[in-house]
Amino acid sequence: MKRRAFLTGLAGTGALTLAPRLARAETVLKFGHYNAETHPIHKGAVQFKANVEKRTSGAIKVQIYPNNTLGSPPEILEQTRNGVVDIAVPTSGQLDKYDKAFAALMLPFVFSDLDHARRAMDGPMLQWLSPVAEKAGFEIVGVWEYGFRHLTNNKRPINSPADVKGLKIRTPPEIQLSAAMAALGANVQKIGFPELYLALSQGVVDGEENPIATIASAKFYEVQKHLALTRHVYQAIYQVFNLETWKKLTPDQQKIVKEEGHSAGNLVRQLLQSEEKGLIEQLKAKGMQVTEPDLKPFQAAMGPANAEIAKYAGADNVAKFQKYVEAAAKA
Repeated sequence: MKRRAFLTGLAGTGALTLAPRLARAETVLKFGHYNAETHPIHKGAVQFKANVEKRTSGAIKVQIYPNNTLGSPPEILEQTRNGVVDIAVPTSGQLDKYDKAFAALMLPFVFSDLDHARRAMDGPMLQWLSPVAEKAGFEIVGVWEYGFRHLTNNKRPINSPADVKGLKIRTPPEIQLSAAMAALGANVQKIGFPELYLALSQGVVDGEENPIATIASAKFYEVQKHLALTRHVYQAIYQVFNLETWKKLTPDQQKIVKEEGHSAGNLVRQLLQSEEKGLIEQLKAKGMQVTEPDLKPFQAAMGPANAEIAKYAGADNVAKFQKYVEAAAKA
């Protein structure tokens, strides 16, 4: 009787210990990105985290790892595909390593302005890309924004394509950007983003190209004298989930995540657009000389770049993308 009572008491103790653990069961998601905590993309991530946790009553927790904490942008995306990381915010240029359809999205000088680009990205094109991403192992939960890319350097002001010729310009490992710079006569160097500031400071490269928010948040003004507002490539950002992680969420949780992914993407866009003019003025105040070149000669020089991108992305993908771009221009 004593033995039975002891076992019963032990079982009761185990049940009491186990019950709180079951009650606290939660899904913890790792969200990695490559921007500084001052960048709008990080602010979007913070809003996403707060709203998802609140709306799921803590059943989903989001841990944010900013500023390349988990590796370079391509490494974070590969970890997401493999399930080591759950959420990433890659550019289309990073996603094209998994499906070439995404490579077509970065043709240079195809968008007239931000509204044109956003209409294209948010429209029927997303219906084309979502199943493509799924086949590659990702679920798209939101369309964010990196913005138009601009050119900086430490040698001379850029007012024409001739001014780019011979400059050592760093690009990410994305063929669309390297092809665009090469078409302008630059000597293209591919250096990882975490090493870029040092490479600029040591003169390993003369310049780089990035959106205004990145140029400011990465403090490139400390090591670059000239900024040319070239708007050569628009980059959307796709908030993606590891597909297996996504499938483990309940339908209600998936709905919440997509709604908050969309909301966070809108915040990022609003911040980028509202902050850009002020950031340019800040960059001027910090000593950068800013030029606004006529973009038509730059666009006219893109023939070789467009041909190289079409070869890489596939002519059918490029034609499909251009159709969406034309439709968005008329919308």
